Amino acid sequence: MDEKGKQIIRIAGAAAAVYLVFRYLLPLAAPFVFAAIAAALLKPSAERVARKLRIRWRNRSIGVAPCVVAISELLLALWILGTAAYAGGRRLCEQIVLFMERMPEWLEQLNRWLTGMCHLVEERLTLKEDTMVYLAQDMLQGLGDRMKQGTMPYLMGNSVSLAQTAVGLAVVAVLFLIGVMLFVQEMDEIRKRMEKSVFSEEYARIGRVLRLAGRAYLRTQGIILVFTMALCAAGLFILKNPYYILAGIGLGLLDALPVFGTGTVLVPWAALSFVRGMWQKGLFLLALYAACYLLREFLEAKLLGDKVGLSPLQTLVSIYVGLQLFGIPGVILGPVGTLVIREFASPVSPADSPG
Repeated sequence: MDEKGKQIIRIAGAAAAVYLVFRYLLPLAAPFVFAAIAAALLKPSAERVARKLRIRWRNRSIGVAPCVVAISELLLALWILGTAAYAGGRRLCEQIVLFMERMPEWLEQLNRWLTGMCHLVEERLTLKEDTMVYLAQDMLQGLGDRMKQGTMPYLMGNSVSLAQTAVGLAVVAVLFLIGVMLFVQEMDEIRKRMEKSVFSEEYARIGRVLRLAGRAYLRTQGIILVFTMALCAAGLFILKNPYYILAGIGLGLLDALPVFGTGTVLVPWAALSFVRGMWQKGLFLLALYAACYLLREFLEAKLLGDKVGLSPLQTLVSIYVGLQLFGIPGVILGPVGTLVIREFASPVSPADSPG
């Protein structure tokens, strides 16, 4: 077989292996993968703290194990994040209560607007008075009835699955915490076994790709977070919002979440502005959302690609393919998979050999 045929086989084999691992193996090992990443991040600081806490008593060295320090640091970080999430959720509930209190007023405004539009249509089409009004009322009532009929069976049918999901998440959380502690304790031994393994070369290449992609992803998300916060704060300042700095920070943090994004707030806010007749404000909020979306897409493709050695087009294509194959996690898995395929599709050079 000539070199072209060998290269095709290497690329196809690497792509197939990456797809199978990401599709079937990664979901099964996800808690332990995240536990290993967290342990690698916590291990240096945990060992430093453990050394400082170690004392000598009666010619014996007494101290706290690094794994205990690591799990304590992790629980402290989770407590801080949970407190921040609770404060944000409480603030959100207050806003929801305020929204519900003002809902009748907005519904009345919407009713007057719809009635005026119906009368205008009746006048233009020379229809009998209130014909369109009654038609719109029947349509809205029918829509409400269908929503009730569809929502209640869904809630009743999925209540058991929701409870099972909650139990499953609790089990995964416990496995994650235990995994972090064990990985910190056994990481040195695991590293030695990997170096002695017949697959040590492959482990080294995968580790190099993952470290490169991880650093690039964190750096890219940090830059996008700062730019999104600044853009949202500037836009809300133009709207003369008195809380533009706090709201800009909150929108930036929301945009960093993989499922939500600035559209979770800006789009309903724009729709509410349209209902209240504030067309310019609504259009500005939609433009702000579009700017944040385009900013993320451009910077993610540009910065991430530059750091890992992919062009912006290659990064954008890998993100899109990852989304189509793996859903939301594909935003990360797509570029990582591309790097792994590129790494293993190329022949091994002497520099890649272990030692």
